[in-house]
Amino acid sequence: MTTDPIIRPLTLAETTTLVDWARSEGWNPGLADAPAFYAADPQGFIGCFVDDEMAAGISAVRYGADFGFIGLYIAHPDFRGKGYGRKVWDAGMAHLEGRTVGLDGVPEQQSNYRSMGFETAYETFRWSGSLVGDAADEVVGITAALATTVTAFDRKFFPSERDAFLAEWLKPPRLAKAVLKDSEIRGYAVGRKCHDGYKIGPLFAESMADAERLLRACAAEAGGALLHIDVPASQAEFSDHLAAYGFSKGFTTARMYRGKAPVVQMQGVFGITTLELG
Repeated sequence: MTTDPIIRPLTLAETTTLVDWARSEGWNPGLADAPAFYAADPQGFIGCFVDDEMAAGISAVRYGADFGFIGLYIAHPDFRGKGYGRKVWDAGMAHLEGRTVGLDGVPEQQSNYRSMGFETAYETFRWSGSLVGDAADEVVGITAALATTVTAFDRKFFPSERDAFLAEWLKPPRLAKAVLKDSEIRGYAVGRKCHDGYKIGPLFAESMADAERLLRACAAEAGGALLHIDVPASQAEFSDHLAAYGFSKGFTTARMYRGKAPVVQMQGVFGITTLELG
């Protein structure tokens, strides 16, 4: 007999399982994503369990006092069509009650999200390709000594503070690079090894030239592997440069918000951090 489903926060091990479900869905997560994701909000990864087996999961991560982000919304194939996905959705939205909530929606789900109060802020395009990288003099590895400065820089381009997440995201095994000029941060990027190539995100910079320096530095570290970057549609010139490098444009998502859309310096967002956590 099937017992009533139980909705509860996931452990780190269960969050790792949810991220592996994302791999099975073809979402190509990073090999070491789960611990950094979990650090962002240990109560923000929620599962529906049926007879002690996880049937569905979601991430509903709180950032700061007034922002949250939905991702990793997956029902296991064996449990689809039974309403378990909606149960974790409702639990995730309850966890983010009172906040502006963001998500990155694929085209086939955007009308569904709009019906629940989400509005499109901008589109992103996945660009994939490889290039011969180099290490510019101004590009340095992000050390513990630089991490606090980078975290402050990040606030210009992300809707809320996310110190706990960045404390892990800037560490190995990810590749974390910054442009440093006159002892000031002008941009930073993180590359992480995925099941297929490397994803670059975030890529935040004060100029396109600095964004390209960071991209090439990450490419050098990745050793010619395929790179993937989710670029806002507003970065048309940067996208043109990626096309000139031989990158190809793949799928589209839309950043959508329910509640007042955050104000960030979009002209400096050359690549979003992740589709899962914003």
